[in-house]
Amino acid sequence: MLSQSRTILAAALAVGLVGGGIAMMPSFAATAPDAPPAQPMHVHHSHTEGRIAFLKAELKITDAQMPAWNALADAMRANSRETEQLRKQAFEARGKPMSAVDRLDMRERMLQNAVAHTSRFDAAFKPLYAALSPEQKQVADELFAGHHGHHGHWRR
Repeated sequence: MLSQSRTILAAALAVGLVGGGIAMMPSFAATAPDAPPAQPMHVHHSHTEGRIAFLKAELKITDAQMPAWNALADAMRANSRETEQLRKQAFEARGKPMSAVDRLDMRERMLQNAVAHTSRFDAAFKPLYAALSPEQKQVADELFAGHHGHHGHWRR
């Protein structure tokens, strides 16, 4: 039961771990007339903060690890802010006619965003991972075991 609760909590809080944004990156569907509206900034922010809090608790970050942890949390927040801007742009473009070139340009911006976010997250995560104890690394490995590409699939 605890494992199932953790899985549900992890999925709810940690979808889109990589910077809190790649999984929530706008897609072509976000430009469709029937696409759901973008989340308000405060809702998106609370989801990111929830993911950060969840990961910190699961990894049992120590005082000595806080500088590396803070760098990772800052990277996640920055990724989240940038993704929210792309979501807003996609929402504003929703329902407007787009040429094939416009759609390709938007797709390119989204992919560049994903690469930049992955790079930012990776640069912050590697020093933290190096500072983790073997037990913490095992937890991190389990948390990331189900993380495929830009979809946040979690195993806890």
